Amino acid sequence: MSEVQQEQAPVALKNKQLIIYLFAGAIIAVAGFFGYTELYQKPLEAKAADAMYVAEKYFANDSSELVLKGDGTSKGVLYIIKEFGGTKAANLAQYYAGMSYYRLKDYNKAIEYLKDFSTNAKQVQAVAYGSIGDAYSELKKNDEAIEYYKKAGTHFPEDEAISSEYLFRAASFLELNGKNDAALEIYKQIKQEYPKSEKGFSIDKYISRLQVQP
Repeated sequence: MSEVQQEQAPVALKNKQLIIYLFAGAIIAVAGFFGYTELYQKPLEAKAADAMYVAEKYFANDSSELVLKGDGTSKGVLYIIKEFGGTKAANLAQYYAGMSYYRLKDYNKAIEYLKDFSTNAKQVQAVAYGSIGDAYSELKKNDEAIEYYKKAGTHFPEDEAISSEYLFRAASFLELNGKNDAALEIYKQIKQEYPKSEKGFSIDKYISRLQVQP
């Protein structure tokens, strides 16, 4: 064996060993992920979904206290959030908790839980943003209310009813705070983008009122 071959042999051996280690590591990682998903995450998701079933029924009936804390037999969404964090059900529980606290007029907690909620269902997310705006408006935090009304009104423009409603609320708050130019801009946006919506049908009178003001 030549000197070059002698020098290359240990390098080749090291490379082979590295490949073996990487391959073994990949197998362990895949096995770990499979084990986590199948043996932990899926059963946890199932338990959380079961726990949500009763809470959802109470939510549909406006039984906010029972939604939050349960009925003594079934757990409420606060328990689900605490015990099943990271699951889809726990995320949805944040929405139910926020909306329930809003119904109970605990607006700070409503904001807290709704801000922790997120979903790819754009209509639901838009309503969540809008509800945060409503909670801020009840707390007389107008700037924050306007911010979230705008966020709700622009999150899913394909839904004309939701978008025009929350944009209108943003404009109304701007007008109440003496920001007529900004309000007028949004009223015109509603007229242009959502003329067939409920707010779009009556938007001309709001535009005209601001345009004639000195």
